[in-house]
Amino acid sequence: MFALRRWWNRHALKTGIVALAISSAWAMRATDGAALYEAYHWLTRPLQPGLNQEQAFENSYILELQQRIVELENQNRVLQQIDAYEDTLTQPGVRAAVIGRAADHWWQHLVLNRGSRQGVEPGHIVTGPGGIVGRVVSVSPSTSRVLLISDPTSRVGAKVSRSRVMGVVRGQSNNRVIMEFFEKNPDVKAGDVIVTSSYSRLFPRDVPIGRVESIDLTKSPAPEATIQLSSPLSILEWAVIQPFNPLEAVDEPTIPNLDDESGGTP
Repeated sequence: MFALRRWWNRHALKTGIVALAISSAWAMRATDGAALYEAYHWLTRPLQPGLNQEQAFENSYILELQQRIVELENQNRVLQQIDAYEDTLTQPGVRAAVIGRAADHWWQHLVLNRGSRQGVEPGHIVTGPGGIVGRVVSVSPSTSRVLLISDPTSRVGAKVSRSRVMGVVRGQSNNRVIMEFFEKNPDVKAGDVIVTSSYSRLFPRDVPIGRVESIDLTKSPAPEATIQLSSPLSILEWAVIQPFNPLEAVDEPTIPNLDDESGGTP
């Protein structure tokens, strides 16, 4: 008994600390750290703003309303841009919003929310701020699928607006296209405006495409120029579909279906 009392007197503090640590660890595990969170909240409460629950909800609601106002202002600005753009068109078109776009085919095609019910047909052209966007290749009653000018399979007859030099524009899956000239020594320079030509069988003539960014006259078999597209295809949210009767049959390319409920948007 004397030995036990002597041991206890010597190790009581250590034993108590170990027992407290074990019990605290068990309590933390059993309550998922609730006690620690409460202690932290109690210690930091004097440093936090004195907002009750009702005030916190009210502030969150005000913040939501402010964000909605910002979005409505941006939508109103976009609508004004659409109205201004439609005033520049020589013939009326159908205003449409972009509702489908696949991340892995971002520069190839998109889906608009206007279809055969609104008179849209395959072969109609699609333009937007800056100029040409692409052409309609298929329609459903309420949607239309657009092949973008930036698609590698897209070919557009084009010309240099200043010198009238002719060529063909082909896409390369970004916001720049390549123009191949028919002449060996074309009269072209950086900054020249490129528009569709009368040789184009799928687009009307004189629709803006972009501006010459660089030129490679040594390219074989024909000189080439890199064209910066004037239409912002990467951030396009709306477009205008215009009637056009192509001189060639419009074949729909083999691309994934974007008309399902998912919309194909990333």
